Amino acid sequence: MTSPTPTLREEETTGTPAAPERGGGAGPGLLPARAWVRPGIAAVLIGLSWLLDALTGSPATGSVLPGPADLLMVGAALVSGTPILIAAVRALRHRVIGIDLLVSIATIGAIVIGEYWEAAAVTTLFAIGHALEKGTLQRTRRALTDLVSTAPEQAVVLRDGTEQTIAATEVRQGEQVLVRPGTRVPVDGHVLAGRGAIDEAGITGESVPAEKSEGDPVYAGTVATGGLLTVLAEGIGADTTLARIIRRVEEAQDAKAPTQAFMDRFARWYTPAIIVLSVVFGVLTGDVELALTLLVISCPGALVISIPVAIVAGIGRGARDGMLIKGGEHLETSARIDTVALDKTGTLTTGRPVLTDVLPLPGRTREEVLLWAARAELTSDHPLAAPVVQAARADGLDLGQIPEQADAVVGRGVLARHGGRAITVGNQAMLRESDIADRPEAREAIDLADETARRGRTPMIVTLDDSVLGVIGLADTPRAEAADAITALRRSGVREVVMLTGDQPRVAQAVAAEVGIDTVHAGLLPEGKLDQIAALQARGRTVAMVGDGVNDAPALASADIGISMGAAGSAVAIETSDIALMRDSLSALAQSLRLARRTVAVMRQNIVIALVTVGMLLLGVLLGGVTMSLGMLVHEASVLLVIVNAMRLLRPARR
Repeated sequence: MTSPTPTLREEETTGTPAAPERGGGAGPGLLPARAWVRPGIAAVLIGLSWLLDALTGSPATGSVLPGPADLLMVGAALVSGTPILIAAVRALRHRVIGIDLLVSIATIGAIVIGEYWEAAAVTTLFAIGHALEKGTLQRTRRALTDLVSTAPEQAVVLRDGTEQTIAATEVRQGEQVLVRPGTRVPVDGHVLAGRGAIDEAGITGESVPAEKSEGDPVYAGTVATGGLLTVLAEGIGADTTLARIIRRVEEAQDAKAPTQAFMDRFARWYTPAIIVLSVVFGVLTGDVELALTLLVISCPGALVISIPVAIVAGIGRGARDGMLIKGGEHLETSARIDTVALDKTGTLTTGRPVLTDVLPLPGRTREEVLLWAARAELTSDHPLAAPVVQAARADGLDLGQIPEQADAVVGRGVLARHGGRAITVGNQAMLRESDIADRPEAREAIDLADETARRGRTPMIVTLDDSVLGVIGLADTPRAEAADAITALRRSGVREVVMLTGDQPRVAQAVAAEVGIDTVHAGLLPEGKLDQIAALQARGRTVAMVGDGVNDAPALASADIGISMGAAGSAVAIETSDIALMRDSLSALAQSLRLARRTVAVMRQNIVIALVTVGMLLLGVLLGGVTMSLGMLVHEASVLLVIVNAMRLLRPARR
């Protein structure tokens, strides 16, 4: 409680996450024994004071001159109160008036007026409460310390044809690393050889081990559960996904939410105001003990810690589940999200289009249409080109040499020359703008393409020289979990789910109907998506944009919350998005919004607990019956209560 906001780092000079304290005999199992030395000694001195009082029959408090039992109480106050006084003086040097100063003034005043028991009780209870608070806060930070502990210390590399065991930090980029069952992957990279299973729960939150084979990515800190893998080291040391996650969570847990910043400002004015009011009250009533009691019961400890402890727990829970939330401000904003905008390709769909239709016009064959389409697409890097070429090769068609010429027409298709023949593969607009647009076969192809689009396919019309061969259709299939994820979003409190896509309207409508989205804006360029986000915000909506971070970059930046999926393999997504979902799954989207709402609910509950406690204690003092020691006991109980309430966030939410 000496610091109103729990801090993550103990060594600001190094920027290294504080390691979890270790040691035996730790109070209730939360802190090492040394944390309980002062409160323990103070408690023993209080016990001896009571024993001496019982044996001698002399009062332990209220004497004009302190007796032996009183001196033991003063000793207890000094033992437990000295660190509090030192903290208060240090804070004053930085012009900060905090809780430690309130307790120090009350303790010194109690000793001066002969209330030795009150002085001992207040400082000892405060010290015990501080130790318990520190321990429970450690538990809320367990997500980060767990991440730190997953960092591997050793690696087995192949150097000069032999296996060598070295420190993980000494692995060089481009080296081959051997990963055996039961060991942690020491680097980010790709599998060169072997097959096996990797437990990636620490990175993505996915509980089922992922099967890995040649070409698959692996991440540092994950655990091999079966099979021998040879991995090409690509990300090492601070450039691994694990290191980026640790940095992100560390920064996020220290970032303040708007409510927390308000509470900190409130505490800076509230605490000195309480000191002034207590002095005025003491002067007016002549009751110094009552004034000192007001100081104790007005400590805003539970209030100032109510927000940060919930944020730390919420962000920690998210990290365990593979959801990186940038900080308290974004967590609080996410709880207000009522509209979610999603890109189609790669977000609602798998992002891997496949050839679904080859529709020749009368007099043409399927093989002819596919052959010439594949020859035109041989050198294209468009996402729709590869599945056409792959399908032609799978059918055993001879594609020959690469085309002599291939020109992409933005938003239309491709123009190519192969063996002296002119080929076009493009959409309806491309054919309408051609010299053969008025031919009956062209109109027939356009009608066929329109029908293909109505069935949720992306149509492309294939022409050879001055003839139309037919239509091919490709589809990027919706994710298996997409429909359930949209339903879960609505259950989590989202009012409207919107699709923003650059694809054709009919294709977009077909996908939207399949996954359960009502509002679709299709044929959008990046600027168009940005305009749609602005239009939603103009209607008073709080908007989250989910996309791939490339074409969607303007919309992601302008939305109230920008969310990236499958960020485990993307350093840019981890660093730039407001929420980075480590696994490539839509199901995590609703889960992240539910976590934000749970966290903000706990923040509000904690504020109510803190304010009600202070109000009840103040009423108790004015009506009589609440002493300094009782006030401190209730105060410490309220601090622990808000922490324990926040720790509920560490438990996984019910689905």
